Amino acid sequence: MKELTIISGKGGTGKTSLTAAFAGLAESKVMVDADVDAADMDLILTPTILQEEEFKGGHYAVIRPDLCTQCGECRERCQFGAISEEFVVDKIDCEGCGVCVYFCPAEAIEFPQRTCGKWYISDTRHGPMIHAKLGIAEENSGLLVSLLRQQAKQMAEARGLEKIIVDGPPGIGCPVIASVTNSNGVLIVTEPTLSGIHDMQRVRELAQFLNVPAMLCINKYDLNPGMAEKMQEYAKNHQMRYVGAIPYDRDMTKAMVEQKTLLEYSDGKAAQAVKTIWEEVSHIVFQ
Repeated sequence: MKELTIISGKGGTGKTSLTAAFAGLAESKVMVDADVDAADMDLILTPTILQEEEFKGGHYAVIRPDLCTQCGECRERCQFGAISEEFVVDKIDCEGCGVCVYFCPAEAIEFPQRTCGKWYISDTRHGPMIHAKLGIAEENSGLLVSLLRQQAKQMAEARGLEKIIVDGPPGIGCPVIASVTNSNGVLIVTEPTLSGIHDMQRVRELAQFLNVPAMLCINKYDLNPGMAEKMQEYAKNHQMRYVGAIPYDRDMTKAMVEQKTLLEYSDGKAAQAVKTIWEEVSHIVFQ
């Protein structure tokens, strides 16, 4: 069993559309939508939910007024100003550190675990998918990503599947680290712009730090061929395998509107490029 993670330095580069297209090309796989803060692969793959579970993340403090003596110990020790003069904890300000719970002399503070969202095991027309939705303004997205990857590995082992394909979150933060760590390879999807090359460099450095082989795909390369060439040169000079480029094609957007993968909707120039990229990536990661 091997795992491929598709990432980007920012949102909107076409990462999810490319991952969904891979879902139609790959055999013997589990799909994972690890972009839990803004999950949207379900919009293309229209999953049928088979199992739904609550995701519990960190803790938060709750002061019991019937036990509280209002001694002020908790307010003095809280470094986040989360406890009001009326000794009520603000859930948004509370960081769940537990200091108030530990030092409360009256043991008047409860410390329940947060329910941060839900995760799902689903079936799609292109096979099984593990995905989730984090609650509004909830945290611990990195922990949720790790949970999804763990569930995908368990499913792959139970069903004898050979591949795990992860649609990772954008950026370089905690959820990205959780989606990349111990992966067999990462595919960086970028666009030929000044900000695009900067974001590509950041995620390439992250992959290098985590000792995960990185590959590069340039979407809409023909909108700025000069910048695309600079990106290819950067990949060549930084041990990053260049696996291909996708031309600008309105079919990419039209396919999303129709809730289809690009290859289900079109056999045009972008679709042909995606097929070539998949062959290259598959040979590198899964052979």
